[in-house]
Amino acid sequence: MEMVLTAVFEEVSETEGGGYVAYVEELPGAISQGDTLDEARENLRDAISMILEANRELTKPEQGKRITREPIRIVA
Repeated sequence: MEMVLTAVFEEVSETEGGGYVAYVEELPGAISQGDTLDEARENLRDAISMILEANRELTKPEQGKRITREPIRIVA
């Protein structure tokens, strides 16, 4: 399954420390930073992975409770 999200990279001025702030518009909380654009991209991928894993942990079913998970295709 492939979902395309919008990653935004904002350059930080040298007077404010330099580098880049990175976030995903469609995924609240997916935010990171890096000294370079490549580092910001990699750190953002890590942040997305951590958010998705944490969400999976939070939605584990209670003992004896049945849930169904299935892929969903999102087309904007």
